[in-house]
Amino acid sequence: MNVLITGGAGYIGNELIFQLINNPEIEKIIIYDNLSRRNYNIFIDSKYPKEKVEFIRGELLDTRKLKASLKGIDVVYHLAAKVSTPFASEDSHLFEQINHWGTAELVYAIENSDVSKMIYTSSTAVYGESNEVIDINTTPNPVTFYATSKYRGEEHVKRLLDKIPTYILRCGNVYGYSPSLRFDAVINRFMFDANFIGRIQITGNGNQNRAFIHVDNAVDVLTSLIIRDFPSGIYNLVDKNLSVIEIANVLKEIYPSLEMLYVNQHLMLRELRVKKDDRLNPLITIPDYTLKQELISFKDKFSFGK
Repeated sequence: MNVLITGGAGYIGNELIFQLINNPEIEKIIIYDNLSRRNYNIFIDSKYPKEKVEFIRGELLDTRKLKASLKGIDVVYHLAAKVSTPFASEDSHLFEQINHWGTAELVYAIENSDVSKMIYTSSTAVYGESNEVIDINTTPNPVTFYATSKYRGEEHVKRLLDKIPTYILRCGNVYGYSPSLRFDAVINRFMFDANFIGRIQITGNGNQNRAFIHVDNAVDVLTSLIIRDFPSGIYNLVDKNLSVIEIANVLKEIYPSLEMLYVNQHLMLRELRVKKDDRLNPLITIPDYTLKQELISFKDKFSFGK
């Protein structure tokens, strides 16, 4: 079996490849990435066997290279995306080009290939905001350029649902240790600031809730999908709903001297709680840990402290 992972040099991709290389049924893993995040950690890690992993530097909108890269590929993981940032609404063009039309280009290439399975990581951001708990039956209502582009990407992937096993996973905010982790994600940023600065900054009153998924749990599901027969469809990949205050209080237990700086404390920011999708339970193979256990493990990965 040969696997291609768009965005394979990124946060989730790094951990996914590490798991997939242990599968004896997988002969080749191809990383298709444009390295836009300038993250090269995956290229200097000795745990990746040279004979099993290959890298292609390419863009999703490069039709010719994309089609050529799919030759001989059995499974595609589509992780590549222009990700959301605190200023995500400032540049709609890149979100639209990469997340929407880049996904459309990939789906078109798959339709004209021998690929037999497609797995797409979307985002719970497609639901927008709500005071109610969201579930898989909730109608999406994206409110940012990032969320809109991911939802439009979903619409293209849906074309494959009746053709090959296809999975759209709406991921919560991903957190947790990886050599290629993103420190702009809220829990990861808080961990860095708590460990090295001794102070975290909370914007708003801190009561806003978000849906989260630990990177290990996300990769566990992604890895299981390649070896299990599972119904095609759209799933919510989340394991926790947490408020910023809850996260901060857990960090305070781990770092007792931690300072909390509030900015615009009078503001109540967007709320999004997403019900855990129990349909994914058969794919989960690793134990369930508390947030505190996860963050203590994260802390142990740091080279030094404040």
